[in-house]
Amino acid sequence: MSTELTAPPKPSPVEGIKDTSNYLKGDILAELAQDTDHFTEQSKQLIKFHGTYQQEDRDARKNRAKPGVGKAYMMMLRLRMPGGLMTAAQYLALDEICEKYANGTLRFTTRQSVQLHGVLKGNLKATIAGINETLLSTISACGDVNRNVMSCPAPLADAARKQMQDLALQVADHLTPVAGKQSYIEMWLNGKSVTPPTDPDVAEPIYGKLYLPRKFKVGFALPNDNCIDIYAQCLGFLAIVENGRTLGYNMLVGGGMGTTNGKPETFPHLAKSVCFLTPDEVVFASEAVIKLFRDHGNRADRKRARIKYVMHDWGVEKFREVFARDYFGKTLLEPKVAPITAVDLHLGWQAQGGDKWFLGISVENGRVKDDGVYRLRSALRAIVAKVGCNIRVTAQQDVLLCDIATKDRPAVDSLLNEYGVPRAENLSMVQKWSMACPAIPTCPLAISESERFLPGVVDQLETELAALGLSDQPISLRMTGCPNGCARPYNSDIGVVGRSGEKYTLFVGGRIEADRLSFELQDMVPKDQLVPRLRTLMHHYKADRHPSEGFGDYCTRLGKPALLSLLG
Repeated sequence: MSTELTAPPKPSPVEGIKDTSNYLKGDILAELAQDTDHFTEQSKQLIKFHGTYQQEDRDARKNRAKPGVGKAYMMMLRLRMPGGLMTAAQYLALDEICEKYANGTLRFTTRQSVQLHGVLKGNLKATIAGINETLLSTISACGDVNRNVMSCPAPLADAARKQMQDLALQVADHLTPVAGKQSYIEMWLNGKSVTPPTDPDVAEPIYGKLYLPRKFKVGFALPNDNCIDIYAQCLGFLAIVENGRTLGYNMLVGGGMGTTNGKPETFPHLAKSVCFLTPDEVVFASEAVIKLFRDHGNRADRKRARIKYVMHDWGVEKFREVFARDYFGKTLLEPKVAPITAVDLHLGWQAQGGDKWFLGISVENGRVKDDGVYRLRSALRAIVAKVGCNIRVTAQQDVLLCDIATKDRPAVDSLLNEYGVPRAENLSMVQKWSMACPAIPTCPLAISESERFLPGVVDQLETELAALGLSDQPISLRMTGCPNGCARPYNSDIGVVGRSGEKYTLFVGGRIEADRLSFELQDMVPKDQLVPRLRTLMHHYKADRHPSEGFGDYCTRLGKPALLSLLG
């Protein structure tokens, strides 16, 4: 019998970059001082931790063949804003920054954040400094750390949502890197250089020198309003409320959307219920889960480095055992029975309490821009400046204008009319329930179009659904330009995922409540065949559905073979 020990897998190159980065500094400062339009590979990895992705204008690729013309590099900046909260002053400042340094648009993300696209390397430091002057930040918005913490954004006068917002802020603050934050201040805000302690456990008491194996995502939700897709989170806290009082939270672990073509060992995964926590245990439990992931996540293969694979490979019982024994330090309570029963998009005028209202505006794919008669960016700027309303971004890429006095409602409505912004009640269900990732031309991972392609798909589906009398049927439609799944296409009624150029993979079988995965129905579907194939399925759905049966429920009931037979 051989006594040879199997060598541990070799860490990925990114692990080496983090190891020698001096807590995320690397050579970023030196490269910022250079008259170049992009960062080296090492710095490109490190600036993610500071909220920045290096990208290129892929529409300009055709010019590369010309002598002396290279890639059109640019940066994407993402903000850290737990629960999607901004003040009126912060929003107006971001609007100015996007005009001065970015491409003149803002983008609301599926994690309740804001992205700026098209920032040049030479303007990067000024842009980050400008964001921080508003008391917002980009730290930890990307990279192998905890990212933006999500929570139901509705400013309703109930204690449960208020507590979730408070806890989201506490968790976000608690999980911010320590030495990494000092590096951020030094590099981007001209702070004093500080030498971190030599002991990594002191310098970064939660993350350590190598930070996490991959990204980490946290969210808070209610069983009767899963508006943040809690089952898609690495770590979710589902509020258990009785008689208006939050008893505590079911802790869910292991959600994640990303997968990789040709790698069956990668897959989307829904979070699993682990235990019940009292509210005062939530922050410590978040740290404990982070540390478990830090110690047991895959650092060799970044394609399989998310905590969802730890949960999948171990199973819930082993996860509970290791978590309780080595990280939480006490016996776990069983999670409560709390099925997801509804999702609220929080659109339209809604009473906020007292003399205040909030208005939910549907934003197509999260893009805030002026385009012809539809001048959303100008409208939001004018409304926020006039009435001083605070802002909350939703997980559906929409925006809530909050704290509006009754007397100011007519002025808001008038400005919406002036700038051609439609009311949510005048939009189709499929429009309101659709969303897409940016994809081409900015994202380097995109295989196919998404943000620029989905509006046409929605327009066609609106016509087909109207002809079938299904306009009032909520149907969630999500599209991504690659299988990483940033718009969470794998738990919606319909998911469309970029596969190869103008071909897509079609998924069906999820549902509005986002607590069930969809399944792959067809691969390599030409873009001009997506709507015709969905039309065929919708026709049969109209004829054969059960009372109150959603489209995803119908697809799941029939199953893949039967649906394919309907398509012929």
